[in-house]
Amino acid sequence: MQITTEPTEFECQGFTCRFGPRNSQWPSRTQAQVIACIAAGMTHKEIAKLRGCSPRTVSATSAAILYYLNAHRAAGAVVEAMKRGWIAPLLVALLISGINPDMDAMRHRQPTRTRTHSSVTARISQRLNGSLFA
Repeated sequence: MQITTEPTEFECQGFTCRFGPRNSQWPSRTQAQVIACIAAGMTHKEIAKLRGCSPRTVSATSAAILYYLNAHRAAGAVVEAMKRGWIAPLLVALLISGINPDMDAMRHRQPTRTRTHSSVTARISQRLNGSLFA
């Protein structure tokens, strides 16, 4: 019989993380911290330095998370962890992203021309005039 308990919350790398006891639907504190750091875009080496452990330990923990969430990539694991409520971005980050007043003006900006088009006749005349780059 599985006892349902309320998860404990903490903040890590701009994410609210939830963890619970063993044999529950919630991850351990270590797993929650690692998945939050992965969601923040940190490498295994950076996570290991933050946690004070080996990068191999972080790799093993992330492999266990991928297996438990039935994900093949880190991005899929982050999405599944958010769906299950393991991690959630802090509200402040969501509000700041919507504050930009020029957002509508930036979306309707005309694309810039990156390449100049020249006609075939112009290139032929450049060759006839002796240009090396025509």
